[in-house]
Amino acid sequence: MNPPYAALDQWIDQHFDEEVAFVQALVRVPTDTPPGNNAPHAEKAAELLQSVGFDAEKHSVPTAEVQAYGMESITNLIVRRRFGDGGLTIALNAHGDVVPPGEGWSHDPYGAVIENGQMYGRATAVSKGDFGTFTFALRALEAVAKPKHGAVELHFTYDEEFGGELGPGWLLEKGLTKPDLMIAAGFSYEVVTAHNGCLQMEVTVHGKMAHAAVPATGIDALQGAVAIMNQLYAENRRYQGITSRVAGITHPYLNIGRVEGGTNTNVIPGKVVFKLDRRMIPEENPADVEALIRQVIADAVDGFNAGRPDDGIHVDIKRLLLAKAMTPLSGNAPLVEAIQKHGEAVFGDQPAAVGTPLYTDVRLYVERGIPGVIYGAGPRTVLESHAKRADERLELEDLRGATKVVARTLADLLG
Repeated sequence: MNPPYAALDQWIDQHFDEEVAFVQALVRVPTDTPPGNNAPHAEKAAELLQSVGFDAEKHSVPTAEVQAYGMESITNLIVRRRFGDGGLTIALNAHGDVVPPGEGWSHDPYGAVIENGQMYGRATAVSKGDFGTFTFALRALEAVAKPKHGAVELHFTYDEEFGGELGPGWLLEKGLTKPDLMIAAGFSYEVVTAHNGCLQMEVTVHGKMAHAAVPATGIDALQGAVAIMNQLYAENRRYQGITSRVAGITHPYLNIGRVEGGTNTNVIPGKVVFKLDRRMIPEENPADVEALIRQVIADAVDGFNAGRPDDGIHVDIKRLLLAKAMTPLSGNAPLVEAIQKHGEAVFGDQPAAVGTPLYTDVRLYVERGIPGVIYGAGPRTVLESHAKRADERLELEDLRGATKVVARTLADLLG
């Protein structure tokens, strides 16, 4: 007997206004990370889940562990729905933590205002929208398809922006879940099967503070930092000649995203701190990448200090994040095939199975042998969603369509 695709679609259409309101309520609770005080949002999400008949387990990460990590509070949620003995357990993961909104918005970043069929707000696309996709796909599955075997789990976590180790990584490490397959929140029509790794480092450049009227009595940490950054940018240009074999991923790249230091305009800076982000293609070895970055910095310091009459600058380097790249596990084929089939049926075009230059929480499942893909509500390209930019938005019809695709996919896999 064929799964009831038309009936699933109809149920989602009938409850779509409710789904939109569900997402709006989530967007209106800020989860800026940093600072990362995300437990209040988890409480709101659990309340909303309860209102639709889902009991959410609340798994609070110990405060000391969270604060040592650089955040304020994390409560991860699991909803478990078992339909009978045997069958697969499929996890649906979305993260509620987001980068701060920044400037340049034409709409309230926490207003969830709907205009011309689009919902505007931070995390509408990444990835509070998929709290709605996954919750209402599961509701449709239970109401219409009524599987006899297997289970679905919702994993709503709050640590993707810091690397996921205290989100899905923590749930998996504690043995709180071990699904057979998983789908993580996405924000494009594509089925993502591989992604880049990410190395983030904090470099502190120490010089010697002095009055700007007598600069020779100091050691300018900012000039030293500039010398280091120039060498890192030169390394970044070299990466353009390296090409990944994974469709959707081009080459490695490096970005310096934050620089701070100095005390006043008339003072030679004695300390400057900058943070870098190095994206690694799946073919690269993370240990080799980190070792090379450290060597580039060391060589730049030596070059800056050469021939100086003083001691020159010195640096401290701290690794902030090491997220490994995700490569596909062979067991993800049923997920890919089902999503492609239903993506074509719902949207009119078969979504490509590709890699992405982003890094995500999926790698934490895949590292433990759990095949996974990235798929969720979003436009045809990441840029269209304005993810991590001003005026992030979600097309409501993309939310509707993705919910149907996920519900149909679950029906196939649990049927």
